[in-house]
Amino acid sequence: MRTNCRRNHLCAVALVAVLCVPGMFAKNSTYVVTVPVANMFSGPSEQADVVSQAIYGSNVILLTARGEWCRIQTADHYRGWVPSRHLRLIQSGAGYATAGEIVQVESLFANIYHEPDVTRHKPVVTIPFETRLVVIPDEPSKNESSKHEPSKNEPKKDKPGKAGKITHDGWLQVRLPDMRSEWIQASDVVPDPKPLSIPESIELARRFLGFPYLWGGSSSFGFDCSGFTQMLVRARGFNMPRDADKQAAWKGVVPVDRKDLQPGDLLFFGSSPRNITHTGMFIGDGQFIHDSTNGHPVVQISRIDDEPWTHFLVTSRRVKESAK
Repeated sequence: MRTNCRRNHLCAVALVAVLCVPGMFAKNSTYVVTVPVANMFSGPSEQADVVSQAIYGSNVILLTARGEWCRIQTADHYRGWVPSRHLRLIQSGAGYATAGEIVQVESLFANIYHEPDVTRHKPVVTIPFETRLVVIPDEPSKNESSKHEPSKNEPKKDKPGKAGKITHDGWLQVRLPDMRSEWIQASDVVPDPKPLSIPESIELARRFLGFPYLWGGSSSFGFDCSGFTQMLVRARGFNMPRDADKQAAWKGVVPVDRKDLQPGDLLFFGSSPRNITHTGMFIGDGQFIHDSTNGHPVVQISRIDDEPWTHFLVTSRRVKESAK
């Protein structure tokens, strides 16, 4: 018995080692995140500061491996260290949720279950807004394949859906990044999200009012200021840099005078244009929405003419349509 325990322990250690050992996989290999939100640290330690996050199901590039840590790069070219246990190597293809039928989480959070029922067991995992998932095609209907017409006295079963496939009303079966097959409520996802208009992005921003500020946060589990504006601009179809100073310098924006501000314009705050430390999005009527540590640290609406904002507003930007 002790021998088996020791063997199992050694196998577990070997598995962790295989995930991210230098030279074990080629540099620039693609991995997928297998936890709801993976904190990205400035160094290979959980005692280092969090610089950003990568959400469930997102594909990342391995840059460096060191013991049980991997330095990765996300789709927005941000780099940081994550525990190797939070990643799975993509063996083939362009990455997870890049082909086939894909859905994206539209709810601010979504629970995934082991069966199409919310009452039988606790959720397998709770995932954030914007998570992409692979849909498993429904099984062919037995009734359709046998051409059998049920009698009026037969009990009702799962309904045949499109192309004679079995459907569970209100549910989709999905393949998770760790290859498990689970279920999500169809009302939590959209199959083909379209870029939002500026009014729609403002409406989206208001859904997050009161959500706590989180340093380094870039998910609906918690944003920081630049993570919040990046998400709002991404919802409009633009891939903007992660940090506020890089956003202001991004080639996808143009300067705009304060007197010419329009809803959807980005505001940048700091001690000078060279020292930008905060950002938000103008929503009209002299107001902007932002995720701030000022006062109560939550997503909030403020007025640009109020202190301290009027004093620290150093520049404004408008996203160019050609930046898509």
